Amino acid sequence: MAETTPRNVVVWFEIASLDFDRAVAFYETIFATTLRREDMGAMRLAIFPYEGTGVSGAIVGSAQHAPGPGGTLVYLNCDGRLDAVVGRVEAAGGRLLSDKVTLPADMGAFFIVGDTEGNVVGLHAAA
Repeated sequence: MAETTPRNVVVWFEIASLDFDRAVAFYETIFATTLRREDMGAMRLAIFPYEGTGVSGAIVGSAQHAPGPGGTLVYLNCDGRLDAVVGRVEAAGGRLLSDKVTLPADMGAFFIVGDTEGNVVGLHAAA
């Protein structure tokens, strides 16, 4: 059986929240966008916009999800607007946890931030 390279390594992500509406407002503010809200039984989702078959994920409000540092680190795409997105983090209630890190070999740059729920996420832009 031949192995194939996946189009995207990440196919979906979920960012846990303690206060769902507050978390949604944080991400909508820093990305200057609207997340699509859906209810799946006891789980509330606010899905990040995407095109076609692109990768996306959601803010999740559920008793089964607990936010916090030290777990999985998701890097969100900020191509062409990294500085603008990072510039809105603190005003939206988040924290800057790193200076800008420029990656080698034209792989772009990123910041690490803390959201309103205690999650740590990366904000990345390609070179």
